[in-house]
Parts: sequence; C-alpha cells; structure tokens
Amino acid sequence: MKLIQKFKQMSKKEKIGHVCVYVAIILFLVFLYFFNSSIDKTPLLDESSDEFARARVVEIIEENRDSEGNQVGTQVVNVEILSGEYEGEIVQTTNIDSYLYGADCKVGTRVIVQLSEYDGSLSASVYNYDRTNTLILMVALFLFLLILIGKQKGLTSAFGLVFTFICIIFLYIPMMYIGFSPFFSAVLVVILTTMVIMYFIGGFSMKTLCSILGTIVGVVIAGVFASLFGAMSHINGFNVDDIETLIYIGQNSHLDISGLLFSGILIASLGAVIDTAMSIATTIEEIKYRRPDISAKELLKSGIKIGGDMMGTMSNTLILAFTGGSLSTLVVFYAYDMPFLQMFNSYSIGIEIIQGISGSLGVILTVPFVSIISAFLMTRKKVSLNNELK
Repeated sequence: MKLIQKFKQMSKKEKIGHVCVYVAIILFLVFLYFFNSSIDKTPLLDESSDEFARARVVEIIEENRDSEGNQVGTQVVNVEILSGEYEGEIVQTTNIDSYLYGADCKVGTRVIVQLSEYDGSLSASVYNYDRTNTLILMVALFLFLLILIGKQKGLTSAFGLVFTFICIIFLYIPMMYIGFSPFFSAVLVVILTTMVIMYFIGGFSMKTLCSILGTIVGVVIAGVFASLFGAMSHINGFNVDDIETLIYIGQNSHLDISGLLFSGILIASLGAVIDTAMSIATTIEEIKYRRPDISAKELLKSGIKIGGDMMGTMSNTLILAFTGGSLSTLVVFYAYDMPFLQMFNSYSIGIEIIQGISGSLGVILTVPFVSIISAFLMTRKKVSLNNELK
C-alpha cells in the first residue's frame, strides 16, 4: 500500500521514468528467455533413460553397520517415489553411502534417487539426501527477515538480488558458453546488475548515478588487476580444481577457459564495491544537502575520509570470504607441514591471494573514484534527498 501511495504522489515525469524502468526489465527478461532458448547445447551425458526423482525410504531390506552403529558398505532399501513419471511406485534401490553421495537411510528418510529403465526393468540408486525443502526454507527465511527488517528497502533489495541471480545464471554463463569473452560477459553483467540494484536502492537520484559509475569503475579495476597479476604469476583458468571437466566442456562448446577464473572476481567483488560506492555517495549527498555552498574539493576530502574506514572493513570481508573458501586446503598444508616455498607458490594459494587482493584493490580504488565523481556532479546540480534529480 505504501508503494502505491508513494507512486501516486510522484510527479508525472517520475511516474514515466519508473514505468519505463520496469518495462525495460520485463523486456530484458523476455530477451533472456529467447536468448537461452536459442542456445544449442551439446549433450555431455546420455541421460535419455535416466531420471532423478524425490523419494521416501519405506523399508530397510539390508544394511551393513559397524559395532558403533555407523553405516559401512551398501544398503538395500525400498523407497516410495514422490515425483516424476514413476510417482507412487515402490522401488528397491541400492544405497552406497559416501562423503559426497548416498545417504544414511532410515525409514522415513527423504532422498533423491536416480532411476534408469533398461528393457522394461526399472533400476534405482540413492543419489543423495533430499534437501529441497530445507534449502527453500532457508531462502524463504532470509527473504522474510530481509523484508521484515528492511521494509520497503528490504523488498527492493530482494528484487535486486533475484535480478542479479537471473543475470548470472541466464546471461553471464550462457554468454561464456557460446564464446563471448568471460571478462566482457562479466563487465556487462556488472553494469546491468549495478544499474538495477542501485535503482532499487536509491531510485532516480544523484547518489544513484554516482554509485553506478563508481561501482563499475571499481569492479573493472578489480578485474584488470586480477588479469594482470594472473599473467605475471602464470595463473589462469586452467589452474583450477575442476579443469578436467572444464576442458571436456570447452571441447564441446566455445567456452574460453583461460579467462574464466578472473572474470569471476568481477562478480565476487561486486557486492563489496556496491556497498562502498553507495555509502560514500549517500554521505556526500547528505553533506551537500546540509551545506549547499560546500566546494567540490571539500566534498572530495570528506568522501575519501569516510571511505578510509570502509576500506578496511570491506577489504577484510573479501579476503576472509576467499580464505574461508580455501580453508580445507589450508588445513591440508598445515597438517602436512609443507615448506613455505611449496605452499606459497602452489596454484591454490596463488589463486586465493590474487582473488582477495584484486577484489580489495577494487574496493580501495572505488573510494577515490566515487568521491571524485560525486564531488564533481553534486556541485553542478541541485541536490535533494527525495530521490529526484534536479
């Protein structure tokens, strides 16, 4: 209701602007649908006779457990299929429980089964636990709290998050798959998502424009530094853990594997850079509003001073995020007492350092850039705090 009331209170120019934005987003989503429909993907697996379905364990026929009750080896269980073509059928399935696949089945356990039909005979195996409801609940809880605490801003943030996810899955990845440069694809996605997210957060305002420009500059800088450091250290997309699978995909598509690693840094650093850019632009806008006669030089100094505190926290966030992703590797290095030179010059450590430092450099350099842009533009336009460009 508040959104409707706010829309009614807008000027005709504002209404037209907002309607145009939402129409553009809808047309973009329609474009994504036809764009993805036109991609001719090469089948990498023969899954014509396979189907994954949700199921519930109804009977334990055979199992192997050690003296402490832990499962070892395989289980033979009956499951009731809960989805798909064979819904309602009771099927006997083999469960090989491992750390990555299978499940410790008990009566009532919900699992995902892989069904295969050969010569009219249906065979099944337990693929993994059915985590669908749990993951949906987590996402729903996140969105609920985001909207509950953030109110209107939380709702628009949720829209921005969904739009970002759509762009990554249905634009960024397909573009790379059909042969576009990973770096160019990432820059395009960064520009689109930044414009939409900033619009949802700040509406049509000077701070939104400054934040968009500052974010794009900061993220591109992070990507440039990553590519430069990668070339200097002889690290590229071929030095990742899943390289065998990626090479197989590359042989059956137009995927540029070498640029894949560092294009991901643009996406990974986007959130921190957006946060930094919007915070600085908002503060500078507030200062300009309170002191209309302030000079561009003073605004620039204020922006850099404010950004100084943010640099440490945002850089820390990025580095800790990348470090957390490689924690298992660090534990292995520690346990095996690997020599410093061996550890420090390994591909995995090199990749994490380049990712963390490049992303942090993007955040650091966003501070002066967004401060310069904000100081320059806001001293040449009248600034108000009602999300309207004057």
